[in-house]
Amino acid sequence: MSKLIKPEGYKALLDMWQTEQGIKLIKDFFQQNLATELRLRRVTAPLFVLTGLGINDDLNGVERPVSFPIKDLHDARAEVVHSLAKWKRLTLADYGVEPGYGVYTDMNAIRADEELDNLHSLYVDQWDWEAVVSKEERTIGFLENVVRRIYAAILRTEYLTCETYPMIKPFLPREIHFVHSQDLLEMYPELEAKQREDAICKQLGAVFIEGIGGKLSDGKKHDGRAPDYDDWSTVGENGKKGLNGDILVWYPVLNRAIELSSMGIRVDKEALLRQLKIEGKEDRKALYFHQKLLNGELPLSIGGGIGQSRLCMIMLHKAHIGEIQASIWPEEMRKECRRSGMPLI
Repeated sequence: MSKLIKPEGYKALLDMWQTEQGIKLIKDFFQQNLATELRLRRVTAPLFVLTGLGINDDLNGVERPVSFPIKDLHDARAEVVHSLAKWKRLTLADYGVEPGYGVYTDMNAIRADEELDNLHSLYVDQWDWEAVVSKEERTIGFLENVVRRIYAAILRTEYLTCETYPMIKPFLPREIHFVHSQDLLEMYPELEAKQREDAICKQLGAVFIEGIGGKLSDGKKHDGRAPDYDDWSTVGENGKKGLNGDILVWYPVLNRAIELSSMGIRVDKEALLRQLKIEGKEDRKALYFHQKLLNGELPLSIGGGIGQSRLCMIMLHKAHIGEIQASIWPEEMRKECRRSGMPLI
């Protein structure tokens, strides 16, 4: 409850029926735009995978998956996905997707270790996407070009939303800016990572923070990343480590920065071995996914996830993600939100 933000004078601009209609409008429009921008084809994704294959993603490296035994498989255990970064790369290989094309899917997950607040829920829904790239495209320049195209789709979605609901006014800037996490540390050395995000987003409006996962000059990571999907250790043409990052925007309703997407160029064989060693996870080399990658059976790729409920939340100017999606919340939080004009579904 201590993390709950209660915007002073907040009043939802849309009622519950309008909100449900708006959610469908935004989801339908954005995913079609995303697919067109990045040349993605929709595929069906799993809700759970078998434990022990190395396919599930542990995101920051510490989250515990929700798991259960399967009676018809002699009680072999399955676990609910955290995200689909590694599964998507396997799918690119299975479908024989060519460079310049990719896949996207509706990803649904349960993150039982999440700390619940205005932006974080036990239930996660996002568009997960992955595209095949060439060796020459594993650059910061290529990454930034993809970010601009995703942001263009976000801006078009905001325009449609505001045209459909005139009481909603646009707030996103026309351009997204690029800042490396090390440069951000040097700009605000006295601030913690999340405070630095707030400061730069308040200044610029929309930012892609690059190089997330490796240690910075202060010996700390800007944020955690598992060692086996994003490439956060390769030195780019800008002379800095990391071919990944986060899309963040300044959200005036909550007066803070909001992350909309985590994405990046994925590890190649060299980056995987390097990052597993850095993180002391070299035992993962024996897992199914990692063996496929190390044996050259998976394509080079770029990919990420874009939060569906978060995108709908900011497009509809909501103050709590529970106004967008149905989930479980502490009863005290539900009561406090209701008193503050944020009725949770």
